[in-house]
Amino acid sequence: MTTETTGAGESAAERAVSGQAVTGQALAALRATADPRLRELLGGLIRHLHDFARETRLTQEEWANAIGFLTATGQTCTDIRQEFILLSDVLGLSMLVESINGERGPGATESTVLGPFHMTESPARRLGDDIDLVGGGEPCVVSGRVRSRDGSPLPGAALDVWQADAEGSYDVQQPALQPAGNGRGRFTADAEGRFWFRTCVPAPYPIPTDGPVGALLRATGRHPYRPAHIHFIATADGHTSVTTHIFVAGSDYLDSDAVFAVKESLVQEFAETDDPALAREFGVPNPFRHARFDLVLERTS
Repeated sequence: MTTETTGAGESAAERAVSGQAVTGQALAALRATADPRLRELLGGLIRHLHDFARETRLTQEEWANAIGFLTATGQTCTDIRQEFILLSDVLGLSMLVESINGERGPGATESTVLGPFHMTESPARRLGDDIDLVGGGEPCVVSGRVRSRDGSPLPGAALDVWQADAEGSYDVQQPALQPAGNGRGRFTADAEGRFWFRTCVPAPYPIPTDGPVGALLRATGRHPYRPAHIHFIATADGHTSVTTHIFVAGSDYLDSDAVFAVKESLVQEFAETDDPALAREFGVPNPFRHARFDLVLERTS
């Protein structure tokens, strides 16, 4: 039986031992880290990265390509575009972290990913305002109540809302075509925790594919599409805030969301409504689409 040798006569077994020694040295270098959580996180990262390199027998060329990819990802980020969040999303890491930290009690609204387009502050709006500043889409009313898990309303709850337009683009993607703040709004629930606003039914859309993340999707034969949805962040005193979406029932890509963010409880009917009196009350043409749902928050104590 022969022993495999490499380079200057070092055997594969000796090389493996040498690699383990490097891992031990990198971990030992963390001993002086004052913050115990930082030491834990960095230690776990080093162990898993080193194990990954050993398991896949990572080549120098592959590692150089990976560094180039990450460099390009950072260089693609701007004040209104976060390519690293997009990368985290398409790798499923965003949803994994959300799942680890987003556990709620029975009946509470489930959370999901923030997404890469919460990069600009939503303008303050009054209840009933129209966040569709462009028009041309299918008129829609979104209404509901913010309440605690015990059913009690949460007056004055804050809601941050953002969505793509009827063609599937966010305002920051089309600054020449959409006014800043289109599809966005910050609302305050009324004394009974109720909220309502006008908009258009959003369309499914592709995540940006003109950067490194798009190249990764093409290399792996994946499509870039997300099902139609509206984003929400709901916040109320004494309660844990929730970052979530509502997905349009029947939308394409509900079963293959590019960022793995669909949860069954978040799929909502945008019901076709033919009610002239209700249309006049909301200030929309009849017929219209109406999504009704409650945002249910967990008490902090």
